[in-house]
Amino acid sequence: MERPADLIKDAFEQKTWNEIHITDSWRVFKIISELVEGFEKLARIGPCVSIFGSARTHHNDKYYRLAEEIAFMLTRNGYGVITGGGPGIMEAANKGARRGNGKSVGINIDLPFEQRPNQYIDSDKLITFDHFFVRKVMFMKYAQGFIVLPGGFGTFDELFEAITLIQTKKIGRFPIILVGKKYWTGLINWIKSEMLTEEHNISPDDMELFTLVDTAAEAVDNITSFYSRYLLSPNF
Repeated sequence: MERPADLIKDAFEQKTWNEIHITDSWRVFKIISELVEGFEKLARIGPCVSIFGSARTHHNDKYYRLAEEIAFMLTRNGYGVITGGGPGIMEAANKGARRGNGKSVGINIDLPFEQRPNQYIDSDKLITFDHFFVRKVMFMKYAQGFIVLPGGFGTFDELFEAITLIQTKKIGRFPIILVGKKYWTGLINWIKSEMLTEEHNISPDDMELFTLVDTAAEAVDNITSFYSRYLLSPNF
């Protein structure tokens, strides 16, 4: 018997492009199928931490090695690791999870010229999405924490969405750890001086929604200490 997600996906794929283009209503079914597939797979994996960062980071880079070490240490503390499934920091994190014999999850995105899944994702824990916003729902719902290494626009998008959802109480609070003081300090100083002090666009308490660290041990300690006080559960 076909799963609901497969039935919706099959129905969508049987439509011609012209038919789909005429009515965007059909696209809703494709979005639903992605949500259902993501919920079905990720609800079974247990507590995980999402690790974000640039797809362009080389395997000899210090942040690649740091991401791998963080993921390894997380698995030794009972957490699986979720990444965006691609190269760079994502590959490093999946590699570290594999080395630690932990769950290694890849939430990949289908892009025209890039983003092949990396080789360190568990074969039964790779999901590929067409829609960025559906992919982000999965990160938010099933991650018990965000560990964010240096990255580009996509990394910043995921970081600030998480901060916004926690700030507005749309999801439960979870730890957000920025790794790499050299990379993040300029941004944090700007947030303090311009957003907080000069323009009053955020509250002083909002600065407590994330933590800045430099080492793998600090990043993992922030996760474990948080859940020594709070229950592990999906975020919304």
